[in-house]
Amino acid sequence: MDRRDVASWLQGPRETLEEQGYDFGYRGERLGLPEAGPGSVARFGRRIVALFIDWFASILVARLLFGSDNGDLGLETLGVFAVMTIVLVSFSGSSFGHRIMGVRVVAVEGSGLVNPLRVLVRTVLLCLVIPAVIWDRDGRGLHDKASGTVVVRSR
Repeated sequence: MDRRDVASWLQGPRETLEEQGYDFGYRGERLGLPEAGPGSVARFGRRIVALFIDWFASILVARLLFGSDNGDLGLETLGVFAVMTIVLVSFSGSSFGHRIMGVRVVAVEGSGLVNPLRVLVRTVLLCLVIPAVIWDRDGRGLHDKASGTVVVRSR
């Protein structure tokens, strides 16, 4: 057993392959996006904070609309989150959380607004959670791949 065997397990396959001379490029290079700055693939940290902001806003709206004595508003909150995401991303390219964190959703083929049908597919898969936590090397979740979108920095 060699130190490289243990290091490869700890570092992960990408870093180990890069040490062996494989070049994966930067996130978003295959999509024709810049490496850094506006238009580059948004990092995970920004995206997760945006998701928490959106979820918190959905909880507040669900409480205002549906009110609950026992505090159990799970499906109502999910419904508010889905509707809010579909409407805001379809018309502006970003939700409240996206806007605050400086990211937006764009179509891979172009940088304009995403067609509402694609936003619907993306949101349904996002609400299922599992597709959103499986990514490719460009940082796109399965929900983004299925809808032909990518989350990029807007500033």
